[in-house]
Amino acid sequence: MNAQRILSQLMQQAGSGQRQKAGSGGFDVKSLLGGGALGLLVGSKRGRSLGGKAIKYGALAGIGALAWKAWQAHQAQQSTPAEATPAEATPAEATPAEATSAADQPLEQLSGERQETRSRGILKAMIAAARADGHIDAAERAALAEQIDALGADDELHAWVEREMSAPLDAEAIARDADSPQAAREIYLASVAIIDDQNPMEKAWLDQLAQALSLDGEMRQALEREVHAG
Repeated sequence: MNAQRILSQLMQQAGSGQRQKAGSGGFDVKSLLGGGALGLLVGSKRGRSLGGKAIKYGALAGIGALAWKAWQAHQAQQSTPAEATPAEATPAEATPAEATSAADQPLEQLSGERQETRSRGILKAMIAAARADGHIDAAERAALAEQIDALGADDELHAWVEREMSAPLDAEAIARDADSPQAAREIYLASVAIIDDQNPMEKAWLDQLAQALSLDGEMRQALEREVHAG
């Protein structure tokens, strides 16, 4: 089951859209979300407005790095005394290589089974976020499965996607896939990139997920800022 390869290609789709935006001065939503797996996952067939919302999908191109950056910003905020001078306000930044454990590395720096396990957890979270408004029907599930297959899914991954598309939404189950604080941050960041933050059902899902992942309000805000800046 190669979930990492599928997630990598979804990230490439998002990254391609970002490069197009930078190179042309515009953002070609159709080329990014047209009919591919990412487009189906984020709901381009559900009549959502894709204008400003589409830009945040670029965050998916660097999930691990952005989640790490958000953590650094959160740490700086937590460790800056109110009376500190500007010169004192910035603590020394840890690099990803200095993470407290191998499991706490950003996704892009993992390898082998650790990267596969992390990728599977992020994919599960993205599928759940896409389903949070309750509007994915059988035809859309079938179309998404077909697009996932086209990205190179084997039979095991295909069956896994089918199960995730039909399983009850369970924030606690998704949180159990997070083997480290960094994994929790990546799962939340990917979910924020997928949901429509104007939809009450999807916002409620994010609240449930954040609670299950034990993310405090300031950490959530730091992650959300990275997504919307992307």
